[in-house]
Amino acid sequence: MTEPQRAQNGDTIRFHYVGRLEDGHVFGTTENRDPLEMQLGQGGMIPGVEDAFVGMEPGESKNVHLAVEQAYGPHRGELVAEFQRDQLPPEIDPQVGQQVQLRTKDGQAFPAQIVAVGEDVIKLDANHPLAGKNLDFELQLVDILPAE
Repeated sequence: MTEPQRAQNGDTIRFHYVGRLEDGHVFGTTENRDPLEMQLGQGGMIPGVEDAFVGMEPGESKNVHLAVEQAYGPHRGELVAEFQRDQLPPEIDPQVGQQVQLRTKDGQAFPAQIVAVGEDVIKLDANHPLAGKNLDFELQLVDILPAE
């Protein structure tokens, strides 16, 4: 009798997940969709989730609680900034919750979310929307794909 195949770093896996905040709010799921695919150990998902799949076998499910440090890290105040409204392109009508693309001085783009809109000032937050939050995941390993 052979040992069941268990996922390890370097394997490409297919999986389903449900991600919840501590209050039960679902922030992401593959329910009623095709499973996702990723190669373990390549940073395709947050480390706590990737690590949870290591050692699992196809068909196995697991619940994982990730503290802030294992998920998207703490909310960093230095990533929240205020801008003068006239610094935005005139075609943008800023709304709280809206995603915008900012650019660093060297031209690299990164997302930010508008968190406050005043008459003259707009506050943007470049933290990941789940930064500072503990997360709960229901994980199901669907398959380990053969190496190419």
